[in-house]
Amino acid sequence: MPDVSPIDFLRRLAVPLLALLLSGCSTLDYYAHLGQGQWQLLHAREPVERLLADPATDPKLAERLRLSQTARDFASAHLHLPDNRSYRLYADLHRPFVVWNVFATPEFSLDPKLHCFPIAGCVAYRGYYQQGRARGAAALLRQQGLDTYIGGVEAYSTLGWFDDPLLSSMLRWNDERLVAVIFHELAHQQYYLAGDTAFNESFATFVEREGLRQWHVARGETPPASDDRQRQQFVELVLASRERLRQLYASGLPEQDMRAAKRAEFERLRRDYRALRQREWGGQGRYDAWIDSPLNNAKLLPFGLYDQWVPAFAALFEKHGRDWNAFYAAVTQLGRLPDADRQARLESLLQND
Repeated sequence: MPDVSPIDFLRRLAVPLLALLLSGCSTLDYYAHLGQGQWQLLHAREPVERLLADPATDPKLAERLRLSQTARDFASAHLHLPDNRSYRLYADLHRPFVVWNVFATPEFSLDPKLHCFPIAGCVAYRGYYQQGRARGAAALLRQQGLDTYIGGVEAYSTLGWFDDPLLSSMLRWNDERLVAVIFHELAHQQYYLAGDTAFNESFATFVEREGLRQWHVARGETPPASDDRQRQQFVELVLASRERLRQLYASGLPEQDMRAAKRAEFERLRRDYRALRQREWGGQGRYDAWIDSPLNNAKLLPFGLYDQWVPAFAALFEKHGRDWNAFYAAVTQLGRLPDADRQARLESLLQND
C-alpha cells in the first residue's frame, strides 16, 4: 500500500493542475491519464526492507533488492545525493516499461514538437503509461504529416515530488546499469532545470558515470573502461547522419527532391552502420534491431541529449576540487544564468577541459 493518501496525492498535484486550468489546457484527458498512471504506480509500492524480511520473497529478487539498497546508501553517503525514501520502495509493473515516450518532428526538420508542463518545462516528447495510448497518439501525429517514434522507458524521476520506487523493469538490467540508473535518477532530484533537457541529462549522466567510478573504487573493484567504444561509435554515426539531414533541410530543395534525398540518407546510415559493424565490431552489433527498423527524423531525437555537456560537467567537478557539494552549488549557479550565458559558460568549460 502507498504511504501517500489520495488526498495528499491530489494536494501535491494541485499546483500543476491549477496551472493547467489557468493556461486553458485542452488536453485534460491526457493529464488525467498521467495522474491515474502515477497513482497506480504509487499504489503498487512496497518497502524494500519488508520484502527482504519476508522469507517468501523470491531469492533472485531479494539479491537484486539488496544490491539496490547498497547502491542507494552509497548515493547519499558518498555522492551527497538526496537522502529520502526514493528507491527504498519497490513496485512490480507487470510490463516491460513504465511509460512509452512519443517523439515527433516535421517531415523536413529535426526540431522536435515540444510539450510544455508546469514543473518539468518543455520537453521533446509526451509520455504514456499505456502502450496503446502512445500508439494512438503517434498515429494522430502521423496524420498531421509528422515523423514519429515511440520509445519505451524503464525508469523516470518525479523530481522529488514523490518517493520514486525501484521498478521491476529496472531489475532486468545487469548490476552495473542498475546502480548507474539509481545514481542518474537521484541526480535529477538533486538539480533539475526546467526546459533544458540537454543540461539536465548531461548533468545526471556525469553524476552517474563519476558515481559509478567511485562506487567501484570503494568496493575495491577495477572501474570498467569509462567509454563504451561500440556505443560511442554508433552515436557518432547517427549524429553525423543527423547533421547531413540538417543541411539537407536547410537547402531549399523542392519537396519531392528533398524527400528522395532523405530516404537516401537513411539508406546511407544503414550502409555505414553495417560497414562499421563488420570493420570494427567483428560482425556483431548490438544496434541491429534499431537500424533495421523504420528510420525517420523523430527516431534521431534522443541522440546527443545525454552526452552533450558531460565533459563540461566533468571539468566543473575538477574545478571545484572533486567536492560533490561544491559541484552541486556550482551547477545550481549555472542553472540560474540566462540561456545564452549558460551556453557560453558550458562551451568555455568544454574548451578548458
